[in-house]
Amino acid sequence: MASPIASYYSGKNVLITGATGFMGKVLVEKLLRSCPNVRSLYVLVRPKAGQSMQERVKDMMKCKLFDRVREDDPDFYQKIVPISSELTQPGLAISPQDAQKLASCINVVFHCAATIRFDEPLKHALQLNVIATQQLLTLALQMPNLEAFIHVSTAYANCNRRQIDEVIYPPPVEPKKLIDSLEWMDDSIVRDITPRLIGDRPNTYTYTKALAECVVQQASSKINIGIIRPSIVGASWQEPFPGWIDNFNGPSGVFIAAGKGILRTMRANNDAVADLIPVDVVINLTLAAGWYTAVQKPKTALVYNCTTGGINPFHWGEIEHHVMSTFKRNPLEQAFRRPNANITSNYLINQYWILVSHKFPALIYDLFLRLSGQKPQMMRIFNRLHKAIGLLEYFSSQEWEWNSENVTMLMEVTWCFHITASLQLRRYLSHRHVR
Repeated sequence: MASPIASYYSGKNVLITGATGFMGKVLVEKLLRSCPNVRSLYVLVRPKAGQSMQERVKDMMKCKLFDRVREDDPDFYQKIVPISSELTQPGLAISPQDAQKLASCINVVFHCAATIRFDEPLKHALQLNVIATQQLLTLALQMPNLEAFIHVSTAYANCNRRQIDEVIYPPPVEPKKLIDSLEWMDDSIVRDITPRLIGDRPNTYTYTKALAECVVQQASSKINIGIIRPSIVGASWQEPFPGWIDNFNGPSGVFIAAGKGILRTMRANNDAVADLIPVDVVINLTLAAGWYTAVQKPKTALVYNCTTGGINPFHWGEIEHHVMSTFKRNPLEQAFRRPNANITSNYLINQYWILVSHKFPALIYDLFLRLSGQKPQMMRIFNRLHKAIGLLEYFSSQEWEWNSENVTMLMEVTWCFHITASLQLRRYLSHRHVR
């Protein structure tokens, strides 16, 4: 019996932004593998000197992620249509011919593109996360065959609240007013006023993602819209195979640093919920939301809090135990030293261990490298690690309560088919897995 979701995407033309990013790649792979009759996937690709868009896409498809698709259909890449685009340019730098082509054929839009850098300058974050979303919606409004527009946000867009429901909250400022105000300002002025603008949010990423949700909501009276809010997205749980990831950003990088023996201390609340969710679970929910939005046509934009803490809480202290025991059983190659990381919520204790376990060994090792005629590197590595951990401290030292009624509803209407979010979420949330 065919999945109703796979059946829905059969013959559809899908537009995907951020297709070359982590989640975008998994979305492309899942559509090609589980919806083999999808007509075409149009992907926005940034031009790169010395390489055509077709070559860039082919290079992307060579990675191991697409091995299962390649076995089923060696010519699967022919369904992928690259569209030259640049999110920082007016109209997304899409040519009039391409814009007309997209407007005439697209049935579903998945907007995954965004800057996920927490310390991105406000102007740049605003351009990529808010203005680019506005311009994509402008293009979507010209699509007579559009059935669903799915926007990928973040569960931390409203992290200034402790209880977060599946609603779009009033924005911290009217997006258009902010865009108009910052347009004439010098970058140094914007940098100086950024802390006052973002207020009680920790960074420009969460701030601009909240603004982007407001922009999407403003178009919900004319387009069928769904918003996915994943929490901390990590490596795949099962699909297309366990443990796939293409970067070491966020917690994944921290785990690897701990396994290499580089990271020995981290500031976090052992009792706080670590709301981690595998990328394949997020993508399955995203595809299910696209199907539901197109078929049911909800009167208002539905928000899906794609989180696990309220259903099966997993704490940072437990992560410490599982990560350390895993790397001790299966040590990584070329480790700096034996893994032995500890999590503490005490600032002074953390600073002490940073000095004793990080900086002092780095200085000794760099001295050895200098004496042996090599370029010192460990202090630079530790400085980068401390910066990354510092950006995560806000999220690892406190916790939130997310309502997930819409996710539960979607699981109930999306019954036992492998492509749906239902089976993945039910199985994942009933077990505890650390990859």
